[in-house]
Order: sequence, then structure tokens, then C-alpha cells
Amino acid sequence: MPADLAVIGLGHLGLPLAQAATAAGLTTIGYAPDPRAAALSGAADGPLSATEIRRLLAAGFRTTTDPAALGKVRTAVICAATPLGADRALDLSGIADAARTLAARLRPHTTVILESAAYPGTTEEFLRPLLEEGSGLTAGRDFHLACSPSRHDPGNRTHRYRNTPKVIGGLTPACTEAAAAFYGRITDKVVRARGPREAETAKLLETNYRHVNIALMNEMAVFCHDIGVDLWDVIRCAETKPFGFQTFRPGPGVGGHATPVDPNYLSYKGRSLGYPLRMVELAQEVNGRMPRYVIQRCATLLNEHGKSARGARVLLLGVTYKPDIGDQEASPAREIASRLMELGAHLTYHDPYVPHWTVLDRPVPRADSLYEAAAAADLTLLLQPHRTYDLQGLAVKAQLLLDTRGATPTGAAHRL
Repeated sequence: MPADLAVIGLGHLGLPLAQAATAAGLTTIGYAPDPRAAALSGAADGPLSATEIRRLLAAGFRTTTDPAALGKVRTAVICAATPLGADRALDLSGIADAARTLAARLRPHTTVILESAAYPGTTEEFLRPLLEEGSGLTAGRDFHLACSPSRHDPGNRTHRYRNTPKVIGGLTPACTEAAAAFYGRITDKVVRARGPREAETAKLLETNYRHVNIALMNEMAVFCHDIGVDLWDVIRCAETKPFGFQTFRPGPGVGGHATPVDPNYLSYKGRSLGYPLRMVELAQEVNGRMPRYVIQRCATLLNEHGKSARGARVLLLGVTYKPDIGDQEASPAREIASRLMELGAHLTYHDPYVPHWTVLDRPVPRADSLYEAAAAADLTLLLQPHRTYDLQGLAVKAQLLLDTRGATPTGAAHRL
């Protein structure tokens, strides 16, 4: 029997979509060529917990490594990962592999949607030719093609798939409506863009908006520390303004799957705008140097208390990229830990969502007793304020506490 939906790619984008679609009553299959990915182990750092995976499978969701299953669906959504390469360009090979696999089985009247992060123009200039060449069908005439960038926010308890508006841009008006009809079954609101390029660029804007504003706050953190101003009190005051200000906060670096992208790096066609988006490049530079600034603050604090970083016992609290989840994607904790190791510090860590952690190919010891570890450490470094942490209690127990998130009570710790 045909399925309502095939999710191609079972990572941080695909599984939340499969969960939402299955909950809405859509017959859903997940395709992954790698048997390990299709096994849905429910890893601690995955987008769904083991309990959520069990519920998903119990509700009828099934995975497959057989591409023939893609020829029996009404809608196919490509959720392949597009990581940044060493040249800061998005790697679109995952989209290409998914497109070729789907194209060989594509049937007329199928709706194909791209959710992967991509450059403006990817749906029309990169994905469309692969689908048409492999299938012999014409997009917009024989099958529907659209882009609807993912807006999944791991760990967000307020904005879930159902109540987060979905932006949709189709190749033709009919393509847009076909995609809207699909998403209308799993989300409360769909927003129609003029086309795929506008939908892709909306994602680009959303991601870079976050990084640029975080970069501003990170620069303010360094500036305020240097002139002796309490930045966290500044933020508290500024966020009372009812217009023209949105609160962002500094931190030890920026992690996650939504990386800042400069569309100057349009490597998939070998073309360039000829100029960079300077704000994006600057934001990346500012946010990228925050781990080094944290190390500088650590060394200074230890020195002020008569200790050297070499040989110091340092406890890292929270090594994931967001609070209350196990995902470590691009977490600044890894760079901070590696730099502390290079300085000769002795590290331990604690994170309720990360049972094992390796840095520079060496396992980092995990603290069993949190309060005892904080009391024994020369420096406790709070990188992620998980809800399970009693920050007031930790501030009392720790010999020296540096809070990079402004989460501890005023005066309880040194803050970034």
C-alpha cells in the first residue's frame, strides 16, 4: 500500500518530521541507506529520546534501507544533512544522493519537498535537474517540487512542530499548494513564500540573524568586563524596553546544527557573488573566538587565586550545545576542553545527558558526585546550565566558579 510520506534522512531534521507526521495520523516511512541510521537506536545525542523512538515505532512508523519503498509514497521530504566544509561552504552531497535515489523511483503526481538547509537557488538549480534527469519527469508539470526549510528547535518545550509556522515556496503556485496541503495536516499555520528562493533565503536570514545578534552580545561581554560593567545587569535593564530590542545573551561560543552561512560560498555551481556578507563573516569571527576568550578568563582567575592553569583541576559543567538535551553538535565545550588540556589542566566533566565524553581522542573522566567534584576542583566552569543543576548549591560548594551563561544568582560566581 502507498504511504502518505517518505522522510529521506533520519537525523536531526528527519526524525522530528516523522514524529509530527505520525502523530497526525499520516502513514510514514523513513529511508536511510545506512542500516545503522535506519535502526533508530535512540542515542543520547539524537533528536529523539529512546522513549520517543519506541512511541514512534509503536504508532506505526517504519524505517527501511530499500529505495524501492520511495516509489510508493505521495510525498517525499528530503532531510539530508548539509554540514559546512573546511571552506565554509555547505556540503550538498547528501541532498544529491537523496535526489538520485528518489529520482529513480519517482512517480507522477508525487510532491517532493526540500527541508535541508541550503543556499538560495538550491531547489531550482541543484535539486530540480537531478530529479528530472533521473526520472524523466518534469518538475511543476509531472510532479510537485517545493522548499520548506526546517524550523525544528531541539529541547524547546513551547514551540513544537505543530505550533511553529511552516514557510513553503513551490516551483509553481500548484507546487506551493500541494506542499501546503501536506504541511497543513501536521502544522497549525503555513506561510506561502513567492517561490523556493524566498523560502531558502528566509532560512538563511533566520540563522544569520541569530548569529549576528549573539556576536554583538559576545563583543559586549568582553567590552563590559574590560571596563568593569556588569553586562547581565545591563541586559536586565535593556530587555524592559517594550520596542526595538530583543534579548540575546553571550556565551562560550555558538553551537548547533544551524550554522551561519555566507551565500558568497556558492560552491555547488562554482559561482560567487564576488563579495562577502561582511556582517556574517564578522559574526562568525567574533563567535569563533569566544572559546579562546573563556580560556583567557579561566587562566586569569586561576592566576588571581595563586594557581596556574598547568596542573589545575578543572570541572566542566554541561558539554552539550543547548541546555536540557544531549546533542553536542558544534558545542564550544570541546574546543574549550582541548585548549585546557593543551595548557596542562586536569579535566573532569559532568553532564546529565552525556554519559561518556572524549576530547583529543582521550576519554574525559565523568564526575560521579557533582558537589564533591566542585569542592575538589580548583575551577568549576559552567558551560551549559541544565535544569537539573542546583546552581545556588554549586556556587556554595565550588572553590572558584566561572559562569559563562549568566545563570547563577547575582554575586554567586564570576560571570563571563
